Amino acid sequence: MKRYWTPGLGAHLVRHPSTAWVLVHAGWRLRRDQWWRHAPFLPLAPASYWDFRIVTAMGSDAQRMTPEAMVDAAKWSLRQRVGR
Repeated sequence: MKRYWTPGLGAHLVRHPSTAWVLVHAGWRLRRDQWWRHAPFLPLAPASYWDFRIVTAMGSDAQRMTPEAMVDAAKWSLRQRVGR
């Protein structure tokens, strides 16, 4: 679970609750196919794909990812929808 969470994200969501929907929506789009068939039976992105997305978003690992950067990356991801 550590890879899907960044320090300070909980406090950020308390201060800015509207950003929770952005993170949930972006996370839903990143889920693996047929997630319900494999443990842990959660709609999470595969670890390798998540690591790839962090590197492409941040240029390095998640150590530098702030809650604001996570929200910005989620907003960017949602703007990339085909047909918009």
